[in-house]
Amino acid sequence: MVLAAASPQSDTTASPHVAVLPSPGMGHIIPLFNLASRLAADHGCHVSFLNITAEASAAQNQLLRSSALPPTLHVIDIPPADVSTQLAEDTPAFTRLCHIAEDNLVSLKSVLLDVGKPNAVVIDIFCTQAFEVCEELSIPVYTFFTASAALFAFSLYLPVMDREIEGEFVDLPEPVRVPGCSPIRTEDLLLQVTNRKIDEYKWYLHHSSRLPKAAGIFLNTWEDFEPVTLKAIRENPFYHQIPTPPIYPIGPLTKETEPISESGAKCLAWLDNQPPDSVLFVALGSGGTLTTAQLAEVAWGLALSGQRFVWVVRAPCDADPTASFFSVGGDVNDAKTFLPEGFVERTKEVGHLVPSWAPQAAVLRHRSTGGFWSHCGWNSTLESMSHGVPMIAWPLYAEQRMNATVLAEDVGVAVKPAVDPGRGIVPREEIKRVVRLVIEGEEGKAMRRKARGLKESAAKALNGGGSGGGGSSFESLSRVAKEWKGTVKA
Repeated sequence: MVLAAASPQSDTTASPHVAVLPSPGMGHIIPLFNLASRLAADHGCHVSFLNITAEASAAQNQLLRSSALPPTLHVIDIPPADVSTQLAEDTPAFTRLCHIAEDNLVSLKSVLLDVGKPNAVVIDIFCTQAFEVCEELSIPVYTFFTASAALFAFSLYLPVMDREIEGEFVDLPEPVRVPGCSPIRTEDLLLQVTNRKIDEYKWYLHHSSRLPKAAGIFLNTWEDFEPVTLKAIRENPFYHQIPTPPIYPIGPLTKETEPISESGAKCLAWLDNQPPDSVLFVALGSGGTLTTAQLAEVAWGLALSGQRFVWVVRAPCDADPTASFFSVGGDVNDAKTFLPEGFVERTKEVGHLVPSWAPQAAVLRHRSTGGFWSHCGWNSTLESMSHGVPMIAWPLYAEQRMNATVLAEDVGVAVKPAVDPGRGIVPREEIKRVVRLVIEGEEGKAMRRKARGLKESAAKALNGGGSGGGGSSFESLSRVAKEWKGTVKA
């Protein structure tokens, strides 16, 4: 992957050329890369995927270098800027992400000119400095919001909260009432807004306040999954007054295929030998880690449950639950060195351990997988629903507590374990309870039926159709692609 010297648009003058720009981290790269692939394969676009290479993880490099790309999709490396002298080693992942994006997009203007001045640019929410660059070049900018429509609505409301509310949002006596949407309990608020004095809050407010600058907003959701929120954004007067750009629900965009490593192949082979719906998949996303104490409780809870499991296990970290955000895929530690003594031997007949990173889409798609223990990141949530798998909700950071509450209380496809308030962790007996509930309990069966209904709904939304037209998400993206085609000069 090298910086292109000529425009991908040069292959044909009939197709629009679109640049797609994600911020760092697999949680952002995966959905934007999927969007880029869809635009190239299904909607007649030539796409330049602009890859910020600074601090790229092993998993990021593997995804972008190993995928079988459509012929009209080109991955373009943005030369890395050195931010090591500006950031302390313990800088929070979100602040680090924002600094990396800002410092590495200094060259964005020259990159866009080098690839041939695209007809449109699609950015991640944390790359909003692209607005000024693209305005100078007369290129329309669209934002791909990689989280839920509910968080998007909250993000539009955040500047109002910042102006009108004194003190900390977490100290409010009532839930936050985003216009037209379900109330958000203060304990479920986005982690970045729970302390208004820190850099993470200032960064999130900065990028959220710039959302109205976009020519349009792509949302990684679909009409049946968040109907109330989507209706509110379209119809509630508050969003008209901002004004909110046109929204385009185009999801669920998730990984359909991915490179399978040797450890991933062993995992899938192990699943082949298990009964249908019998295995719990335990994976806490691209950045999630557990404390030493919680890791031990998880291990013994799994053992006590007696259920089959695949566990993507990482070394514990007592300081930061996002410790592996920029290193995912590179952990080669032997799990036996940090798991409780005797655990591996006790569970060897029912458990399979995978170091650091597993082929999540393939595991969730597998007939043996009956439940997903997840951090409730939006990508993982969409993958779980797309494959009809109920969840154990284990939020760690960002907006994951919001997602967990919605999945458990509103949608009815997840269960939230109870934390022991005295110890601040979920004890092994509670873990045993929820694991058994999801895999073999009646409540778990009901959640599985609901999840499989959403699986059908998601497939219908993405269906390319034919003479009868496509699904709602396919047509939503198709409308924008047609608008871009109208800007191509003959």
